[in-house]
Amino acid sequence: MFNEAAYLEEVEALLSAHVPQKEALQARLFEAERYSLLAGGKRVRPLLCGAFCALCGDEAGHALWFAAAVEMIHTYSLIHDDLPCMDDDDLRRGRPSNHKVYGEALALLAGDGLLTKAFETIACPQARETCGNEAVARAVSCLAELAGDHGMVGGQVIDLSTENNEAAGLDVLQAMDEGKTAALIEAACVLGCLAAHAGEEQIHAARVYAHGVGLAFQIRDDILDVIGDQAALGKKTGVDAHNGRRTYVSLLGVEKAQQLVEEYTEQAVRALAVFPGDSSYLADFARRLAQRMH
Repeated sequence: MFNEAAYLEEVEALLSAHVPQKEALQARLFEAERYSLLAGGKRVRPLLCGAFCALCGDEAGHALWFAAAVEMIHTYSLIHDDLPCMDDDDLRRGRPSNHKVYGEALALLAGDGLLTKAFETIACPQARETCGNEAVARAVSCLAELAGDHGMVGGQVIDLSTENNEAAGLDVLQAMDEGKTAALIEAACVLGCLAAHAGEEQIHAARVYAHGVGLAFQIRDDILDVIGDQAALGKKTGVDAHNGRRTYVSLLGVEKAQQLVEEYTEQAVRALAVFPGDSSYLADFARRLAQRMH
């Protein structure tokens, strides 16, 4: 059975260990990286990575380096997303955004550093020894693809294009959310399977699960931007409306948007049927995300 609390302790320890905390000419950069990386959060992506590794019959701890790499990329994306040239957010996880503490230039470089550190971590000697060179090579390729211009970065570009764009319909929103949110969740799920040397049928099922969870997660995020409490969320609400962005809520309203969240969540849960092990944790996890308030 997947032990969430114990696994998260290992994740936090590994994240801390892989970003240095020492006196050096670059010490301020390390400090900025640690400020955002170790700020807590839901750790959705590392949890999914470990849970899929366990579901595929291996120890969740074997996926730690892959999980840490995905979280580093997620954190870099948040640092950059908060910059004035993007969403211009002053708060992240209940405290000042990286650039509000360290300045825009260092925040930009901290994000760059974490992006690069992710691939250093995923291919480190311990990961190669634990998972094997072939799994590491596949993981590097998968993560690079899903974090890049056809994945998360591409989705962010689509997101920017929806500002004050009344022509953006549901098809554009789905493409945006598949990129900016679902892609990195897909990377986490697939990397968990790769760490456990799972077969192609299981990897495909993990992708289907991630697609459903990723879209549900982002639509719920859009809903919380309207109905959520800023203190609970740890970031400003009303950002989408302020930036004139089209969202599922602006097109469909809160009630119909939440119906889509439930539909995508159940799509994800059904995908777990191909796994012979106990998939209840991942099913419950998807349903918890669909109802979350932060």
